Amino acid sequence: MYEQYYGLTEKPFSLTPDTEFYYQSLTHREALNVLLVAIRSGDGFLKVTGEVGTGKTLLCRMLLDALDDSYNTVYIPNPYMNCNALLDALLTEMGISKNLDGENYLACINDYLIETARNGKTTVIILDEAQSLPEESLEAIRLLSNLETEKSKLVQIILFGQPELDTKLAQSGIRQLQQRIMHAYHLQPLGEDAMRAYLHHRLQAAGYVGPELFVREARKTLYRASRGIPRIINVLGNKALMQAYASGEFYVSRKQIEVAAKDSVMTSSPESQAGSARQGLQLAMLGLFTIGVLLMSIYQ
Repeated sequence: MYEQYYGLTEKPFSLTPDTEFYYQSLTHREALNVLLVAIRSGDGFLKVTGEVGTGKTLLCRMLLDALDDSYNTVYIPNPYMNCNALLDALLTEMGISKNLDGENYLACINDYLIETARNGKTTVIILDEAQSLPEESLEAIRLLSNLETEKSKLVQIILFGQPELDTKLAQSGIRQLQQRIMHAYHLQPLGEDAMRAYLHHRLQAAGYVGPELFVREARKTLYRASRGIPRIINVLGNKALMQAYASGEFYVSRKQIEVAAKDSVMTSSPESQAGSARQGLQLAMLGLFTIGVLLMSIYQ
C-alpha cells in the first residue's frame, strides 16, 4: 500500500522474525555474545528470558545463523508437547527417527550425540517459547543435559522463554534443572534513543532513503505507547505509516501514532478489567431495577 509512496521495497515493520531487519541493540548484542561465548566454552545449559515482543525468536534466528558447520543445531519453535512427543520432535530434527528402538529415546539420542562428537561437532538444542513446556518435558530436558563424556557435555541446551519460565523452573519438582543453568540473560525493552535508531534501521533495511519520517513528538508518543517493546513498535509504526499515507501526509506525526494506539487492542490491566466488571454489574442492576419499575406500573 504505502511502500511505493515512501520508496520502500517492502514493509519495514513486519512482525515476521526476518534477520535482515535485525537491529542489534545493546541488550540483544549482549545476549547474543553471552550465548556464543557460553556455547563455545561448552557450558551446557543456558537460558534467555524476555517479555512478549522483545525479540526472543529473532535472537534465536540470529544465533542459528551465527553458529558455523562445527555445530549441529536442533531448533524446536513450540515445545508445548508431552515428554514423548518432545523427544520424537528432537529425533525428527536430528534425522534419526528410524534409529529408535521401542521407546528408548535417550539411548537413541545419546548414540547420535556420541557419533557427532566423534566427528568433531557439537550439538546445540534450542527450545523457543520454553515457558510452555510441561513439567514432565522439562524433566526430559534435564535428563538430556546429563548426557556427557568424562571431559565434556555432549549437548548444549538453550531455553528461550517469557518470564513465566523462571516461575516454572522454581517449582520444587524441577529445581534440579534450574541449578544446571550456567548462564541466564533477560532481554530488556529498547530505550528511547535505541528506539529512534531501531526505526531508522528498519526503514533503511526496507529501502527508505530520505529525511527522518517519524517527527520528534511522534517518537515520544510511540515510545510511551510501546514501552520500548519492538513488536508493539512494529504494530504502531506500520499503522501510523498507513495513516500518514491515507491522509496524504509524508511525515508521521503524533496524531497518527495516537490513532494507531487507539486502534490497537492492548491487554488491559487487572485493575481495568475489574473496573469494567464493576461497571457491567452496575449497568445490569440498573437494568433490572428499570424492568421492575415498568412491571409495577403495568400491574397497578
